[in-house]
Amino acid sequence: MRIIAGKNRGRNLFSLPNRTTRPTSGKVREAVFNICAGRVLGARVADLFAGTGAFGLEALSRGAGYAVFVESDRRAVATIEKNVAACRAEQQSRVLCRNILQDPGFLSSTGLFFDLVFLDPPYNAGALEPAIKNLAAGGALAPEALVIIEHAAADPLPGDLFGLQCKDQRKYGKTIVSFLSNMVATRKSDTGPAPGQ
Repeated sequence: MRIIAGKNRGRNLFSLPNRTTRPTSGKVREAVFNICAGRVLGARVADLFAGTGAFGLEALSRGAGYAVFVESDRRAVATIEKNVAACRAEQQSRVLCRNILQDPGFLSSTGLFFDLVFLDPPYNAGALEPAIKNLAAGGALAPEALVIIEHAAADPLPGDLFGLQCKDQRKYGKTIVSFLSNMVATRKSDTGPAPGQ
């Protein structure tokens, strides 16, 4: 697994040897970034169920302003930290060992409103709907934030998207990537810079 484009193009990323995470293929990651290319520069990014952190690190490589990586598996967290260090992105990122399925409000404690969110819950584990619900309820999405969700074709989006609106869907084999827009106004104004800026 490696960074596809940007300042860290070609940099290899560490992965978990026991494969407790399901990495997104480079083909899907490249396709996603081609679609959302205009939203990346300067964006505040949340990489949820981050695995190795490949999505968030790809965004930073392509000019995102700041990234928060969220993963509940401590071994995966250690891998993300190694990848952040390898990409020299410590000043542009934060790694959290948290679970959005259990704690919907922790993202708001970062003090950030996220412009771009990658959501990659475990396939076919009943996690998709509660993950979307908790993200939408967490109070950390910027107005018109783009939420990119990778999920199994056999595990479609729930009927209730909790204030988000599906704008596009793409199919890559057995994988669906859904692009959702935040349609609910953020309650606080987001005027401050991202940490480190």
